[in-house]
Amino acid sequence: MSVTLDQAEKISEAAKAKATEIGVPMNIAIVDEGANLVSFHRMDNAWLGSVDIAIKKAKTARFFNMNSGEIGRLSQPGGPLYNIEHSNGGLISFPGGVVLKDASGKIVGAIGVSGGSVGQDHEVASAATAAL
Repeated sequence: MSVTLDQAEKISEAAKAKATEIGVPMNIAIVDEGANLVSFHRMDNAWLGSVDIAIKKAKTARFFNMNSGEIGRLSQPGGPLYNIEHSNGGLISFPGGVVLKDASGKIVGAIGVSGGSVGQDHEVASAATAAL
């Protein structure tokens, strides 16, 4: 079962609330278990350049079933996934992409957030997963 549009909207609302709380406009992408875009929101004044980044963070997390920051850790020079960011039409290998799991722990999609520092992006994406 993939994340539904209704669930994606709730997750996105939670992300927007957290982004508003920390004062950073964000781009928020939700993909389903097939890495297909289900929902996208660009908050007022969020960076235009972060639209693509948010989508790719979500896809990166789903493609490899791990948060995008973990891909970044593993893809450093000498790491087991070095240069992986060049695959799949371009991945994002820094924090802000987080897998979405249902109550049983099954991955049903991912969220990607971009617009602040990578720490802020990860904070917003992680907070939003609680809405699932």
